[in-house]
Amino acid sequence: MEFEYKGGNCIVITSKQGTIVVDGKLSAVGLKNIEPKDAIELSTQSGLAVDTGRVVVDMPGEYEINDISILGVAAARMIDYDGSLQATMYRLAFPDLTIAVLGHVATPLTDEQLESLGMVDVLVLPVGGGGYTLDAHHAVEAVHKINPKVVIPTHYADSHIKYEVPQDMLEPFIKELGAAHEVMPKWKIKNGALPETQTIIELTRTS
Repeated sequence: MEFEYKGGNCIVITSKQGTIVVDGKLSAVGLKNIEPKDAIELSTQSGLAVDTGRVVVDMPGEYEINDISILGVAAARMIDYDGSLQATMYRLAFPDLTIAVLGHVATPLTDEQLESLGMVDVLVLPVGGGGYTLDAHHAVEAVHKINPKVVIPTHYADSHIKYEVPQDMLEPFIKELGAAHEVMPKWKIKNGALPETQTIIELTRTS
């Protein structure tokens, strides 16, 4: 299994079961939309799916696609936090790995939401803040609640991305979490092996 970061919330996950694209519509922030052939597309909120005729999952519910169990969990959006559930978190269960994708959610997560996410090996979450998405402090709180082995941060400051709301740099999140930290262009999991201690995998953005 392989993970790539494309900017914004967009992560591309490639496995034997197929390719998953999270929030691939990047044109709104000045980047190219991500449209790999025959991918499963996940959208964490309205308007983030490219929808080019592929399989698109954009709301809460249970889905089984290519031997991947996908659970969409309703959540409140950070940007207009009024208690309404307008965002979707995802739990992706592969035969040997479980991934959680948070998106632009407001925290704290409820006990019901945490129970739905369950045991998580890899957590993908934004950390840029600005009232638009989780900031470093609230992202760290979410990590502590979910307790994954690997954390992949997204949606932080990048001089090549035109975010609607200015985003913080990644460093405050890394410092506050205090976990091991590795930097690489792609992260590959071989034979299901994960780090022994909690590790931040910083993926350098690829175009």
